[in-house]
Amino acid sequence: MTTTGTARETTTLTGPGAARQHTLRERNLELVARAVFEVPEPLSRAGVAAATGLARATVSTLVDQLVAAGLVRELPAVTGGRAGRPAVPLVPAPRSVVGLGLEVNVDYLGVRVLDLTGDAVAERVVPGAFHDSDPAVVLSRLGDIAREVSDGVAASGMTVAGARLALPGLVDPRTARLEVAPNLGWSSLEPVPLLGLGALDVRVANEAKLAALAELAGGSDVVAPDSFIFVSGDVGIGAAIVVDRELFLGERGWNGEIGHVVVDPSGPRCSCGAFGCLEQYAGKEAMMRAAGLPPDAPLGSLVTLLADADADLPAGRALGSALADFVNLFDVSTIVLGGAYTELLPWLRADVEAVLADRVLAAPFVDLQVRAAQAGPQAALTGGAREVLQVVLADPAAWV
Repeated sequence: MTTTGTARETTTLTGPGAARQHTLRERNLELVARAVFEVPEPLSRAGVAAATGLARATVSTLVDQLVAAGLVRELPAVTGGRAGRPAVPLVPAPRSVVGLGLEVNVDYLGVRVLDLTGDAVAERVVPGAFHDSDPAVVLSRLGDIAREVSDGVAASGMTVAGARLALPGLVDPRTARLEVAPNLGWSSLEPVPLLGLGALDVRVANEAKLAALAELAGGSDVVAPDSFIFVSGDVGIGAAIVVDRELFLGERGWNGEIGHVVVDPSGPRCSCGAFGCLEQYAGKEAMMRAAGLPPDAPLGSLVTLLADADADLPAGRALGSALADFVNLFDVSTIVLGGAYTELLPWLRADVEAVLADRVLAAPFVDLQVRAAQAGPQAALTGGAREVLQVVLADPAAWV
């Protein structure tokens, strides 16, 4: 067997599974890109070499390629008060390669564009009523919006790397197929062709799972924990389970349908066909009705009513009951509430925490935390765009 390079750069040149030189280069490009992208403070070429174990000459060549490809940007050189050449900090390149997040929700269509720095460079959110809607009409409309937004960023010199479509239901990401979305009234559907976005790489995912990925990036106030249950409360209620900063997907990626956990078998009929599901008590429309407001009233109306009345939401106990089941099953002690629940948490917290303390077997031994999401409104749009950019980061050689 013949090898060449340093310990980190060894390439096997013979044998049935021999690695090729370009495969080594691809791996090293990824190492260098991740070293630049995944640190809190910018590294220089020397810092990247120290972080990756690659030779400085190798790092310098790869950094030059990433800069030329528009993935990495060099900041002005800084001196550290020592002899030698000034260090040139390296950062993700802004407004170059971008990812597109798309979403169909029950009451809005959304498009958001993020660049490699994580900044939103463009977005459109269009309110609507999409209960029992025609998927061909709705997805075509979303495709038109996405095309307008992507054409705008392209005209500014940015390149759209791909898109993720967030849907509120059972999505098979392997086949890009939506099996069922009860609140939309959609089933047995291949949504990507209906967008009409041509050759753009579009993949499909569950809304709550993409929102959880956005939450992993953290916010200005709170660093995301390594493991948590994320619950997205809207007309429907979805959840995602994050363990050691990775989504737990189950056998098909269909887990997390907490909105269809039954909290009262004798309760009202749900859109899924069952009775007494959590959505009938803690979904946004259900909470509006319980407060005497129109189901399609803006969330701010409910917040104002609760603040004036200084009362808790009755939905809190139902939500706490379903969450207690999740905590007992998955042994995760942090619950992050997103969507409408982020604003409503002050009026949900007391009942949710009381039920968790009463029903979670491990409650006397662990610190159960309920916190508001940090990812902001329409978090699935952010998570979808971020996931596109993670694919770019995993294979920067494709852009060099």
